[in-house]
Amino acid sequence: MATQLKDFATAVVAVVEPDTPALVVAQVMRKHHIGALVVVDAQEKSRPIGIVTDRDLVLGLMAEGLDPEVFTAGDIMSVNLVLARPDMDAMDAVQLMNAHRLRRLAIADEQGRLVGIVTMEDLLVLLTRELATLVTGVTGARDREITQRG
Repeated sequence: MATQLKDFATAVVAVVEPDTPALVVAQVMRKHHIGALVVVDAQEKSRPIGIVTDRDLVLGLMAEGLDPEVFTAGDIMSVNLVLARPDMDAMDAVQLMNAHRLRRLAIADEQGRLVGIVTMEDLLVLLTRELATLVTGVTGARDREITQRG
């Protein structure tokens, strides 16, 4: 499988700025039915600087009893952002996720601009399709052999 991230990753990414209140972060996630938002630089809105997840909201705020109207995306985001490249192979992305124990990767071009996001779910869908194609080939070969050899 030689599929590049740009071929299947989500190109439209929901973003927030660091000063976005955590309550708004949660509302945006709910509105778009997603579990993470990329945090972009307030000046260079296409430059990713962090990621905030539903787990950040729950574990970083709610479990501590903190007010989501007081804290911001910048307060709770993960700042050690691991970026993928659009031309990265899907299996390299899997290895990168495993190495950093991540569920999603923001994708940035050579200039550092956000161009997409890929999630574990995206990769599982791709791998499932590849496996289904392989299964079809294996069963087709078996059926052909049965037909030819009787």
